[in-house]
Amino acid sequence: MALVVLALLCVQACSSQPSNEKPDSRSSAPSAPYLGNRGYALPDSPFTRKGTVVTATCSMGARYAGVSVQAWDPATWQPRAERQFPIPSDAVFTNYPGAKAVNSPLVDLCGVSPDAPSPYPVDSLEYTAPRVRALFDLAFTRMAVVLRDPGSKTTSHVGFVMSGANQDDVVRLSGAAGDDEQNAVMSPDGRSVWFTYTAGGKQRIGSRSVEGNHRLSDEGPATGHKLPLTVSGEPARAVQGNMVNIAPNGRRLTANAPKVFGNVFDTWNSSGPLTGASARGATLLSGCVGVVGWIGDDRVLCRTSSGSFRAMNARTGRAAGAPIGVVGRHDGPVAEGMVVSADGKKFIVSVHPPNGRQREVAGFEDPDFRVVPTTPGGSAISIPNDRLSTDTVFLDWL
Repeated sequence: MALVVLALLCVQACSSQPSNEKPDSRSSAPSAPYLGNRGYALPDSPFTRKGTVVTATCSMGARYAGVSVQAWDPATWQPRAERQFPIPSDAVFTNYPGAKAVNSPLVDLCGVSPDAPSPYPVDSLEYTAPRVRALFDLAFTRMAVVLRDPGSKTTSHVGFVMSGANQDDVVRLSGAAGDDEQNAVMSPDGRSVWFTYTAGGKQRIGSRSVEGNHRLSDEGPATGHKLPLTVSGEPARAVQGNMVNIAPNGRRLTANAPKVFGNVFDTWNSSGPLTGASARGATLLSGCVGVVGWIGDDRVLCRTSSGSFRAMNARTGRAAGAPIGVVGRHDGPVAEGMVVSADGKKFIVSVHPPNGRQREVAGFEDPDFRVVPTTPGGSAISIPNDRLSTDTVFLDWL
């Protein structure tokens, strides 16, 4: 298959790490209540202001590949600002025969096709959008990447690129022979990259600071590489699971993992995978096949098994309102949700053919994105803009 290779400060590559590097298991910060991301002071920009929608789109060319992150005015659907993140030539944005298969949300955004499926078992947009959002810090200034070692089919390292950097200006945070680092995501403040790695034949969660000597800090256990990471909270903590959405008050989260009963969990003060033990007391959202996001501290918006959307009580797991229809059950297309507005009153869906990822029909059909009220009976409004494509993923509605 033909390979496609994926911007304010220019950064230089960092030196590689010694091969005998040992994990640093010391905690980087004292334990504190895990209350979401409200403790972070963000720089003022179009990407951090209230009332902004943020999207990411992967663009490809013969000699260039990159991610365009755009801030939109949801009243006019005109762009307020744009940032470009180049993808270095050795960064993993697709999996192909003959190369080390790597799990990275960047593959979800850029490299999924009929011949190269998502590295994760489920790729509906309720799963994909939170994974892709985790690639960036809260202010959308840095993007985490996994880098393949050109001289090895078994080695991968983590790094990041700055918005506005040149094509191969990537900061490499590791480089020891035999590294097996995957699932790279940014911390909320952009000061560290978190990932899953292999140590002593077992998978762990680790982090490396973007400054200093980038020493490996061990953050806790992992359950293989197949589940992605989401990092949030102050101090930062990682949850390994799918569909991770933090409640407005930061006290609970939604998540999904194989063989784990439940959808809503209390947050905890350590990093780790979503397991049966960590999921004690979880609430199961009845009939929910995809969590779109929170519409209040006690309600979650779900895509249901019937194809409609519905508010669910996050404490009881029962429906908290009538179904919200976007497409008819027998219309042909399906609707998948990506993001809920910060006030909980609207959400954005993509309507597309069933049984296939959007980018499989890229170039043949215009995207069909709609803004839908989170209460039944309202009218969906199409999002008209020729700068949106079927590859666009909606990440935030601030």
